[in-house]
Amino acid sequence: MAKGYWIAMYRSVSDDEALKRYAALAAPAIQQGGGRFLARGTAAAAYESGVAQRTVLIEFDSVQQAVATHDSAAYQEALKALGHGAERDLRIVEGLS
Repeated sequence: MAKGYWIAMYRSVSDDEALKRYAALAAPAIQQGGGRFLARGTAAAAYESGVAQRTVLIEFDSVQQAVATHDSAAYQEALKALGHGAERDLRIVEGLS
């Protein structure tokens, strides 16, 4: 079974306090769902059409686990806490093996 990955890019953050509330709820929800943070921070370099923005990479044992974690009540509560505090692009992709 291929692993699943969350890739989240933060286009903008308009409310740092909302982002802190989100992070306090999201990290435990993601870890409870089996997620492992592999990278997070501002891009070290951005090429082609890339933008040096905050990016988070989280690994799960499967795409199904990644989707279930996103859709879980605990993570949805974190999203409510974030509200409109950040504009993000979150994708779930399947690993190669």
